[in-house]
Parts: sequence; structure tokens; C-alpha cells
Amino acid sequence: MNFKLLEPSHTEAPAFSYYPRLRKVSDYVRHHLAERIPLRTAAAVAGMEAKYFSSFFHLKTGVCFSDWLLRVRILRAMEMMRSRDDSLTSVAGAVGFNDSRTFQRGFKRHTAMTPRAFKKSVAPLVGPPHREASSTSRKMP
Repeated sequence: MNFKLLEPSHTEAPAFSYYPRLRKVSDYVRHHLAERIPLRTAAAVAGMEAKYFSSFFHLKTGVCFSDWLLRVRILRAMEMMRSRDDSLTSVAGAVGFNDSRTFQRGFKRHTAMTPRAFKKSVAPLVGPPHREASSTSRKMP
């Protein structure tokens, strides 16, 4: 499976390092990923009007804000599925999707596979859920 469009180089263009306003937006998004982040909020974080921010963001990064935000959310969801055994609903909520259907559509559009299929494909990388030993277990004589 080719996830080239989702590689960090495509979500962290050099513009984020070069332009402090874009770096602020990137930092804000990473700290508020589970929340709804409309364009006007990102623009306010950057200290710009929404229309100008939209044009500036696209010009400097090569992608519109909403597509970039979706990619960041999908990448984070993929990281979570690789490292934890959380439910898909839990993962979707943690990266800012209000419903599973929207998460599935966005994930499939950017990865060409469903979240369930991806999770299954990385299952060997995720160990079984950690369970603590019961303190009430009986000892054998």
C-alpha cells in the first residue's frame, strides 16, 4: 500500500518551518486535534482574516487547509492504530471525527483502504491489550 500522500513530508511542508504563522497553526492543530477546527479558527491563530489565510495557506503549502487538516487527522489515526488496540470509534473521536462514517470515508479516500482493513493489516505490530494479573487468583498448593 502506498501512503505517499500521507507521509509527513506532505503534511509538514517547509512552509511550516519558515512561516511562524503556519507553525502556530500546526502547533494549535496538534494540540486540539480532537476538536472541531474551522478555517476561521486557524486563521485567528495565524492572526489573519479567513479569506487571506485560506489563500496564504494554499499558496505556501500547496494544499488547502481542510485537506491538510484531514491528512493530519488520518496520519494520527494511523499512528494510534499501529500503537494501540483502541476501538475505531475511539480513534475517530480522538482525532476529531464526530462520527464513524465520516472517519471511514475520509480514511478510505486518502489511503484507499478502510480503517478496519488498515487496523487489521497492522495488528501484528500491536500487542494484545494489557491486562493486569488478578490479585484474587488462587495459589496452587
